[in-house]
Amino acid sequence: MNDIPKPLLATVNQAELTDFVARYDQPSFRTKQLLDWVFHKRILVPSQMKNIPLVLRNALEENFCCCSSEVETIDCAGDATEKLLINLRDSNSIEMVIISSPERKTFCLSTQVGCPVQCYFCASGADGLIRNLNAGEMVEQLYHGSERIDALPDNIVFMGIGEGLLNFNNLATAIGIMCDHERLNISPRRITVSTSGYVPGIAKLAQLNLPLNLAVSLHAPNDTIRAKLIPEKMSYPIAEIIEACNAYRANTGRMVTFEYTLIAGINDMVPAAEELAAIARQNRVKVNLIPYNPVSGTEFKRPELSALKNFEAVLLNRGVQTTMRLEKGSSVNAACGQLRASGKK
Repeated sequence: MNDIPKPLLATVNQAELTDFVARYDQPSFRTKQLLDWVFHKRILVPSQMKNIPLVLRNALEENFCCCSSEVETIDCAGDATEKLLINLRDSNSIEMVIISSPERKTFCLSTQVGCPVQCYFCASGADGLIRNLNAGEMVEQLYHGSERIDALPDNIVFMGIGEGLLNFNNLATAIGIMCDHERLNISPRRITVSTSGYVPGIAKLAQLNLPLNLAVSLHAPNDTIRAKLIPEKMSYPIAEIIEACNAYRANTGRMVTFEYTLIAGINDMVPAAEELAAIARQNRVKVNLIPYNPVSGTEFKRPELSALKNFEAVLLNRGVQTTMRLEKGSSVNAACGQLRASGKK
């Protein structure tokens, strides 16, 4: 069970801390000190809060769950990518990834334990949805990553395990904590929410009125090909997805990205590239091409390098803003969910 009887310290706000401090007859400046420890120094262990009196540190332990998760395993790749396997209080586990480059550090966070979408080629949804993560568990992933790099990330992508828009309220709360200038103060322009194309969730995300980046895992230029990759029970027609993306861009002013995993013999042919290019140009979206990382137990394969280059060339020649995702973490269970799956075994 995920019953956490006390609120998570990582989700506390200024008003709650003000009430907490007053309840223990402490001076009001303690609120600012606690905010500084929890959100600026990113310390969730009361014993490390050296300028806080012992009575208040003990009270924190009594009133809050100071950290509900812990890092079990860290897999490191030669390209400075780190994948963290994180244990939760109920013995479930999730992944978060630190992606490093000379220019920036990006945290890839999970939103659910397992995934209800269960894309046929993906390791994350092999067991379906176990449960939603609460907002604090999402924020704690950021804390675990920040401890590794001793800083906040430059960018955050909710592209780990799970379909975040099917856990919308908790996701929105976590984003609110991250963007709150009194707490983590991360610009929403540096946060990307990924979705398999859950149309109602895209509409709700636009209603947050935050300039968040939206990435849609399209993976196919038409519904026939997409049906080979994403189960019908969780799939919306591409026309509806595009309509939702256009509405999102109109409401937020943010250009949408289509994530497109290239899989040999399924969606990596030149005609598919031409069809995708037409959609992208007409709807003014960016395309992020992702060479498939093979997953044990599936028959899907990574395309040859020539096929990857040919597909990319079609998009570029037609004026589509295109990136080919650089290899990151190829030696650390690169596909999303693989570290968690190997840990379970």
